[in-house]
Amino acid sequence: MSTTPTLNGQVIGQAHLATRALLDPVLDRSGTTFPQSAVLNALAAGDDDRARLVVRLAGNLKTTDAAVADVVAGLEASGLLEAAPGDGSRLRLTDAGRARNQHIRDAVAVLTERLYGDIPAEDLATAGRVLTLVTTRANAELAALR
Repeated sequence: MSTTPTLNGQVIGQAHLATRALLDPVLDRSGTTFPQSAVLNALAAGDDDRARLVVRLAGNLKTTDAAVADVVAGLEASGLLEAAPGDGSRLRLTDAGRARNQHIRDAVAVLTERLYGDIPAEDLATAGRVLTLVTTRANAELAALR
């Protein structure tokens, strides 16, 4: 007899770990770490202010600003991103960075379709609202601890 599990941290964590186990080989094949992929994705989406990018991703990845700044520096050194001409406070993807990010995004799109494609849109919207609320609350708890 199967029962629907209650949504809690364990269920969310198991979904995260299972999905991440599918994502990691995609990243490994491209020679990209998860934090690097987060930076590439953020820049592809238009977040080009270095300081704002570092702070936002440090919060999202639950790491330090210095750790994200190191990832950014490594991506610059590898030629995947660069300072915008005439404005070192702004970053942009190089052609190689755009190609790497697109390769990862294409593979993730296929994976996403396999995992989420047949789930009704209403269920996905509900799950999205619930998980966003849980994330907001957890982030507030973390902020209170600091």
